[in-house]
Amino acid sequence: MLLIANSCLAELLFGSDLFGMALFTLKNDLERRESEHIICIVQGYISYVGYSLQNYCFLLQAFYRFMIVIHPTHLYYQTAKFQLILIFTVWIFSFSYAIPILYTGQLKYNVANQICQMPLGFSFYGVYTALCIYGIPMSLIMGAYTKVVQYVRKLNKQVSSTNLVYRAERELKMIRRIVIIVLIIIGIGFPYAVFSFMAFFVDPPEYYLRIAFACVDMSLPTMMITLLLFTEPLKVAILKRLHVKTNLITAVAS
Repeated sequence: MLLIANSCLAELLFGSDLFGMALFTLKNDLERRESEHIICIVQGYISYVGYSLQNYCFLLQAFYRFMIVIHPTHLYYQTAKFQLILIFTVWIFSFSYAIPILYTGQLKYNVANQICQMPLGFSFYGVYTALCIYGIPMSLIMGAYTKVVQYVRKLNKQVSSTNLVYRAERELKMIRRIVIIVLIIIGIGFPYAVFSFMAFFVDPPEYYLRIAFACVDMSLPTMMITLLLFTEPLKVAILKRLHVKTNLITAVAS
């Protein structure tokens, strides 16, 4: 539950920043203002931090399931202390990796889209950002999933404890759900990837960032709903609270 709560906190940060960016864009559109503002730069920086946090928080969940299956006797990896260390490390990394982008002035104010982001196209910082945000966490999540699949198949072929096989298959199911969420992220972020690839050869459409971020905005409620459906303890706790409130309202009304 600690890692799930961490993912929800990361989504809250990311969602709040996207909401602030949308308000900034709307305000500038209504006032027809075309001037850069420090708030725009900060929002752009936080957007890169939030997207990184989102992906690395899912990586932490996959890593936790991986350690439970592959190294079940290493109990330290299952403690809250170790999880807090990992969470702290991920947050520090996510805020730190984006500092060079901010410090070197890579965040540019795009007048047409009323947003501060790195210009699309092939560049060192573009590759660096894609690797940090996408390449590393996604490849490690898929690697953990592959290893656990291989391990479960190996257990099924051997004469193993029924409880051990059941536990391994249960954790495999959880990692598979994380992979599904990751695939949702990739699918919804597909328009941005298309515009990024297009920028290598031609100029993207004028309002490409508005289109791309509209898709990103759609991803947050989709992921939160998916996370709720896939996390049984969280779903049960929320349903219990809703049930208690419903009973309380019914009792007061009667």
